[in-house]
Amino acid sequence: MALSSSTAKAAIHPDTTVGTVRLTVSDLDRARTFYEDAVGLSATELEDGVLALATDAGRALIELREAPAAPVPGPRATGLYHLAILVPTRRDLASALVRLAEAGWPSHGASDHLVSEALYSSDPDGNGIEIYRDRPWDQWPRAGGALQMSTLPLDLRSVLAELGDAACVGRLAPAGSRIGHIHLQVADLRDAEAFYNGVLGFEVMVRGYQGALFLSAGGYHHHIGLNTWHSAGGSPPGPGSFGLRSFEVELPDEQELGRVLARVQAAGLEIQQTGSRSLVRDPSGNAVVLGVPPAAQARSAGTER
Repeated sequence: MALSSSTAKAAIHPDTTVGTVRLTVSDLDRARTFYEDAVGLSATELEDGVLALATDAGRALIELREAPAAPVPGPRATGLYHLAILVPTRRDLASALVRLAEAGWPSHGASDHLVSEALYSSDPDGNGIEIYRDRPWDQWPRAGGALQMSTLPLDLRSVLAELGDAACVGRLAPAGSRIGHIHLQVADLRDAEAFYNGVLGFEVMVRGYQGALFLSAGGYHHHIGLNTWHSAGGSPPGPGSFGLRSFEVELPDEQELGRVLARVQAAGLEIQQTGSRSLVRDPSGNAVVLGVPPAAQARSAGTER
């Protein structure tokens, strides 16, 4: 998909975040057990058959819809690489590691990215899950003004030492947990950059990984990860396939949302309305839902009355 050359280059608002990630799964009960026991999220059944997964008294981080007969994406399909749940502290990361182990769920790896420390796993349908904690921003390494990231082995003994003599960890993930970023498989990095940077306005933070790109709002290490490691030249999965249905990019208010939507329209991209939110697809077919947080919507409605 070629983007219109008339697209105006502008930065997305620094307070932009990633909101709810929506997935299609084959067995809702099996997925619910994983996300409750291994990840520590609380499940709520919504009226339309969707299962919302959140921390206690928090908004949904993930929503699941069951489709037992859905097709399986091909090995080179674009889509979700992993969703990433950010926990508040290193001790919370240690608790997440224990929670995975006690649930009998395998970890696929653990990495020190210099800016963060991360655990990797996947749900029963193979949707990638990262659980991570950030190092303080003033500890993030830079060279020549550019942010540095790497993939080094994580010292799990050091992480577990954060628990001290605690005999057990809590069943639930901490209340401050949220979606910190999303990492996508795309067909072409240049096309993806033209969309996420050139249209939406995310800043490119790291180019040092072969076949990958990391972008953010407000100087964060990344809200959006992109790679072509398995998907170069690939196509979107078939309609209704297992995996990523959509993910939310949340602007701080309606004015900022309007600015982004204006750039999307100038790029000649189709916008689909989903209630108060707008869905647009990146060049690899990944569905991005643009909106504002519920609290900002409520403030806006109160102002208009």
